[in-house]
Amino acid sequence: MDVENDTLRRRLREAEAEIERLRSRNESHVHTPSAGQRTSAAGVDLLFTAAEKTRMPQIVTDPNLPDNPIVFANRAFQELCGYGAEDLIGRNCRFLQGPGTDPSDVAKVRDAIAARRDVVVEILNYHRDGTPFRNELYVSPVFDPAGQLRYFFASQLDVTRFRTEEERLAESEARYQTLFEAIDAGFCVAEMRFDAEGRAVDYRLIEVNPAFERHTGLRNAAGRWVSELVPDLEPSWFETYGAVAMTGQPVRFESAAVSMGRWFDVHALRVGEPARRRVAILFNDITDRRRLEDHLETAARERTDERDTLWRASRDLFVVCGFDGLYRAVNPAWTATLGWTSEDLVGARFDDFVHPDDKKLAAQAFERVITAGDLDDVDVRFRTRDGAYRWISWNVVPRGDHFYAAGRDVTDRKALEEQLRQSQKLEAVGQLTGGVAHDFNNLLTVIKSSTDLLKRPNLPEERRTRYVDAISDTVARAAKLTGQLLAFARRQALQPEVFDVGRGVASVSDMVRTLTGSRIHVDMQVVPLRDAMGRESPCLVDADPSQFDTALVNMVVNARDAMSGEGRITIRVRPVGLVPAVRAHPPMRGDFVAVSVADTGTGIAPGDLERIFEPFFTTKGVGQGTGLGLSQVFGFAKQSGGEVVAESRLGEGSTFTLFLPRAVAASLPEAETPEPAALADGHGTCVLLVEDNLEVGSFATQALQELGYHTVWATDAEKALREFERIPFRFEVVFSDVVMPGMNGVDLAREIRRRQSDLPVVLASGYSDVLAAQGTHGFELLRKPYSVTDLSRILRRAVERAKSARR
Repeated sequence: MDVENDTLRRRLREAEAEIERLRSRNESHVHTPSAGQRTSAAGVDLLFTAAEKTRMPQIVTDPNLPDNPIVFANRAFQELCGYGAEDLIGRNCRFLQGPGTDPSDVAKVRDAIAARRDVVVEILNYHRDGTPFRNELYVSPVFDPAGQLRYFFASQLDVTRFRTEEERLAESEARYQTLFEAIDAGFCVAEMRFDAEGRAVDYRLIEVNPAFERHTGLRNAAGRWVSELVPDLEPSWFETYGAVAMTGQPVRFESAAVSMGRWFDVHALRVGEPARRRVAILFNDITDRRRLEDHLETAARERTDERDTLWRASRDLFVVCGFDGLYRAVNPAWTATLGWTSEDLVGARFDDFVHPDDKKLAAQAFERVITAGDLDDVDVRFRTRDGAYRWISWNVVPRGDHFYAAGRDVTDRKALEEQLRQSQKLEAVGQLTGGVAHDFNNLLTVIKSSTDLLKRPNLPEERRTRYVDAISDTVARAAKLTGQLLAFARRQALQPEVFDVGRGVASVSDMVRTLTGSRIHVDMQVVPLRDAMGRESPCLVDADPSQFDTALVNMVVNARDAMSGEGRITIRVRPVGLVPAVRAHPPMRGDFVAVSVADTGTGIAPGDLERIFEPFFTTKGVGQGTGLGLSQVFGFAKQSGGEVVAESRLGEGSTFTLFLPRAVAASLPEAETPEPAALADGHGTCVLLVEDNLEVGSFATQALQELGYHTVWATDAEKALREFERIPFRFEVVFSDVVMPGMNGVDLAREIRRRQSDLPVVLASGYSDVLAAQGTHGFELLRKPYSVTDLSRILRRAVERAKSARR
């Protein structure tokens, strides 16, 4: 910018010199006669000849003609204004003026013409094409020898370019000054001083902007040497600026001025002629920023040191693993805990060292990390270098294309937990054994006493009937007790079907109100399932409806007993998406139906809340309960893929919530066929009876024969199949025990179905791990102990259904 200003000033000086030269030359040829002198120094012909030949635009006007018209215009003037001689001659030169012409300039010319004197005026004229130009006009009168005014001689000089350059120069200087004063950065122009050896030893501040003082803290710096302002300034600053002044190479750098206690971000470049050795310096005080950066660097270094120390010193396993499944880095604890070195692990897959039985769990956890994010407390077994396995509990945090994981060796904890579980199992078995022994001894006492009394001679019929009924009722109670135990152990043979929970709760409402009594108000609430469009649908589950009814009744009875016969029970059915964490199990997400039974009773003590689902545990008085009701609820929930949660506060009541997996409507069962009458005559129906227990087989054969059935008894599955092959299609129904040596009853039923698909099969079992684990595979099931009535009804139902299917 300094260079441009110098150039403009030089051109302006040259233009002013040229104007002065022309003015002098013009005045030397045409002038006003002095005293005693009556004419110009040159003759008229010479004047016109000279005007025609000169390259300077010139015109001659005749004041003796009306309106002082132009009578001569040289070629240079014609080129200047764009008009030809025919356009100019005879016209007053005012027609070259325009709207931008200053009237005061016109008045100066008019006054000079009237006074017959010389005049110099810069006036705005217009070219023929309408564009303006600045015209420096020189007008002189020309007198004849007699002293009479003959002409006005006018020469022109187009100074537009000079005036434009002046304006540009002024505008440039104004912008420079505005920028110079307004910029927030510090700015100065320094003139360097060198010693005899050519070393930069000082510099003087020629110009400084207002921001200079704010960034440096130096006041009244303009015109002063830096050595005076900052006596101890580091020589490196002189050397850097001196190199810029000598070479012309600009520099950009950050450096500290220790003597000033500041850091600067500096941009320096040479300005003006090289001989002047001047440098323009633009800079910012970055002291605060550098202090912050230094602080951050120090903090980051400290954090890095802490992280590295923790990485090396931690006894937990640390690992960085990519989403490609490959280890990227491991800490030394791997060697101490598992024996593997970094060379063994880096580049290996994450599951290369996982126990085969845990690989599926590890793969699922890995997938969850990639898709869902953080993962907590995933326990898997890792192989040690010597071939053993240790339990590692992992917490994982993903970042970018990889994740960080921390693993803790929980092998000892797992062992202690297993010992605790075994201890708890032994305690539960002891409690269960004692409870079962107590209850069954009571039941056996009734049965034994009744049979002894039946043996007495001459027993009246009324007493005989009473003792037989007592035996029958006691057997039913024993069967119920066995069913409750199996339900708690999750070994009950369930017969699941899809049903509407809300309707199921409503169907037992009368029974529930009968159980609770008139002083306990029962409120039922069913919240329907709503889809995204707001449409309602029922809450469906796929479970054993009879076991569900039993569980609901057990929860209601438990609530009733907690209120001393008066209060409120609220039964609520609603869809939920989460089963809360309970009994050390993590939360379960999914589609569930929650059935809650809330009471306003006395509540449960915190110490008892964890034990209420244990078999035979009860807080009721002697004779007020067996302690198996909630155990049945617990077992049914677990075996159905759900959960049961108890919440209670002393004096405020309790809430038991049964969670069951939600089902879809497409699985709803068909309408049930009508139940056949009890003890209906068999009408000679042929039954293949398969029972390995001789007493039960003999009883079943006798009972069926008395009911009018024809029976063929086989003591195992192989014999049953031989009977089946011997006379095909003679059997109308198969009645088989489940637990038998060799082929079990379920496999036998499946084989019979394969051979004769329309032949009905009824299974009988008191307990079967096969049924508990796999279900009945669609076959009818009669639970032991069964009555003759139950046997007759289920066989008739199976036969009738088979006949209906054939139609």
